[in-house]
Parts: sequence; structure tokens; C-alpha cells
Amino acid sequence: MAIILPFPLTVQEMRVLQEFRRVAGEALTPEAVKAIKHPVGGGEPPAQSLVSKGFLVLEAGNYVLTEKAKEFLAIDAKPMFEGSGDGGDEAAE
Repeated sequence: MAIILPFPLTVQEMRVLQEFRRVAGEALTPEAVKAIKHPVGGGEPPAQSLVSKGFLVLEAGNYVLTEKAKEFLAIDAKPMFEGSGDGGDEAAE
């Protein structure tokens, strides 16, 4: 099941933003961004694209999260499954 997010981002761009979550920081050096593993593409272009889209800014040579990026990272999207209610029915039997 696909999860549809309200942000027009590529897989590589989302991977860059997820790296901020993984390291629990608000800034990454260009070297750290280049070291992110991508199945296809990668390097600094996804981060530069995020700058143009307003998700990151360049400050003192580092990529820094904006509020827009923080909103994206706050999303805890999980697919919903049938019968994933409160689970009370199974426990009662």
C-alpha cells in the first residue's frame, strides 16, 4: 500500500530529509550530505533542490532545516490496514 504525502519531493530529497531525522540534528555539512547512500542519484543535487523548494537553507556552508522541512519530518505516516481498530474484539474472545 502506498503512502501519499502532501509534499512534492523525490525519493532522493526525502532521503536527505530523513538523514536529518536519523542524526537528530538541524544542520548537515555538504560532506555529510554527499555521504548519504541513495539507490539512484544522490550527492549534493537533492539537497540543492531542497534549498530551491524551501526545505533547506545554506548557512555558514551547512544545510539547515527550515520550518517547512520540520513539518515534513513531523509526519509519522503509516499505512492503515483493515481491522486495525482498537483490538478489543480479539482480546474479548
